[in-house]
Amino acid sequence: ALVVRFLTKRFIGDYEANTGALYSRKFTIDGEQISLQVQDTPFVSLEDDTDSICCQEQINRSIYWADGFVFVYSITDYESFRLLRPLHQHIRRIHPNANIPLLLMANKGDLLRARQVSSKEGLQLATELGGTYCEVSARENCEGVHEAFQQLCQELSRSSGSCNGEKRRGLHLVRPKSPNMQDLKRRLKQALTSKGKSATTL
Repeated sequence: ALVVRFLTKRFIGDYEANTGALYSRKFTIDGEQISLQVQDTPFVSLEDDTDSICCQEQINRSIYWADGFVFVYSITDYESFRLLRPLHQHIRRIHPNANIPLLLMANKGDLLRARQVSSKEGLQLATELGGTYCEVSARENCEGVHEAFQQLCQELSRSSGSCNGEKRRGLHLVRPKSPNMQDLKRRLKQALTSKGKSATTL
């Protein structure tokens, strides 16, 4: 939902989850045009009774290529917050020496009455992981989501070229091809159509 909000400024409540879709879009940051690829990764979970994460190989491939990370959790779900530290440790094992920009994004800021994770906890974790923190609502606040991603893009723009060649040297992985925005528009149209159909059947 956050990626769709960022790329299209639309909010779709019902969307195809855990597809691992990759999107590409051009942005102008500080007067310079950059081509941004956004990998919407499948769900990550903790292994039973451990602090190790369980993730698909597709996620590991995305981690190898990533120039920046957005860690998303729900303020109404403490378990989603709890897996962020193990996920960060997993990323550091893949990139032990890389200084990669990180954005910690707390979603569902419109559901304050159901809050399980405080802003203070989120800010403390972001500081511990060396990232920036923001609290947003994908449903209610398009501008907040866009500003958060924009801030990360600015960090990426400043750090581009500093260590990417080093971290990818020797990796025999093909960078995934990114579909254009037409694919995302097609998926949004399908979601809106099916949403309209269900509304008419009620």
